[in-house]
Amino acid sequence: MPKESSNRSKDYQGAGQLTVDAILGITDIVESMHHTITSIGGIIGQPGQTRTKGITGMIYKTVRTVTALAGKGLDVSLNHLGSLMEASESSPGREAVLSALNGVLGDYLIGSENPLTISMCFRREGIPLREEELSEIILQSNGKVVILIHGLCMNDLQWNRDGHDHGAALSCDLGITPIYLHYNTGRHISENGKEFANLLETFLTSSPQPIELFIVAHSMGGLVSRSACHYAKLSGHTWLKQLKKMVLLGTPHHGAPLEKGGNWLENILKISRYSLPFARLGKIRSAGILDLRYGNVVDEDWKGLNPHELSGDQRTPVPLPEEVLCYAFAGTISKEVSKLGDDLIGDGLVTVNSALGRHKNPQLQLVFPESHQRVEREINHLDLLNKLEVYEVLNQWLATEPIKLDKVYE
Repeated sequence: MPKESSNRSKDYQGAGQLTVDAILGITDIVESMHHTITSIGGIIGQPGQTRTKGITGMIYKTVRTVTALAGKGLDVSLNHLGSLMEASESSPGREAVLSALNGVLGDYLIGSENPLTISMCFRREGIPLREEELSEIILQSNGKVVILIHGLCMNDLQWNRDGHDHGAALSCDLGITPIYLHYNTGRHISENGKEFANLLETFLTSSPQPIELFIVAHSMGGLVSRSACHYAKLSGHTWLKQLKKMVLLGTPHHGAPLEKGGNWLENILKISRYSLPFARLGKIRSAGILDLRYGNVVDEDWKGLNPHELSGDQRTPVPLPEEVLCYAFAGTISKEVSKLGDDLIGDGLVTVNSALGRHKNPQLQLVFPESHQRVEREINHLDLLNKLEVYEVLNQWLATEPIKLDKVYE
């Protein structure tokens, strides 16, 4: 079977499976509402029986049974999905849909072994790079490599925005060879961090020549990078010694307001027996999204905790890597300094304080030297990928020769 046909078949199969699961989930929610409305009780109630009985119960049971049986034949009725899932392996439309699905349901896709699941790899122009291809790229480089890491619900192709790609520009201006990380943003950040650390170790230990490594990360990608550095140190990886600089663009080091708001809404919906079934919709957020509430980067931040409870910030302090020059870039849509614009809205997704690592708890504070911080006004979260003023700072930070860390952090 040709690669394009196989690719399209996999898309249909995965979408069909996902559709069946979604119908079954919605059926559960609707039946729960039906049970609640027909039950005798007060407005305020506790979770309990959600299945209806008698004839009504039999109807809902039949819906589930028929849906599950029909799932195997849904591929035929999903041909319209082809307009989104284009045939080419690296088409922007297909990649955007898969990235969004994995960002919202990535952990679920893994658990259900859905073929739409994204696997972590290094890529160029949307094509996974084999070990021999990576070696050839290193041989043709000048010994300097930058890994670009995308954010939530995005992919490596989206570094190219409005005709600009930070990686391509750095290659042209500074001679730094770009390689792009592609990963499932719906997984726990710590799981992606550990896999990224192992991937880098394999990549650099098999490198045909020594290289200087740089990381440029956007949004969630910055948390994955910090997590990778943490686990690399614990594992004694050698690549951490080759990492010279790490630039973090709009990274929610201390969380994102939208996820915190989603957690509050989810718990508010639990107050009423009539809104309780809708609280389940609030649970349809991947592990990766849930990690953005406070900026989790290690397993200890989420293991053993109920992510849907208002448990507060219980993170383990994880400082910036000691032997790496780290830089933080924050955007804000506000024209002037203001509490509303900087502390609550920021770039639309991440506040200025969160992007710069500032925290009222000294243990959680990330220490970026003043010269390694930048706040740019009247730009949003996605503008960080292509605005000229952002690239000029990025170019300046990566162009300057590294100096001793003790002088930088004085």
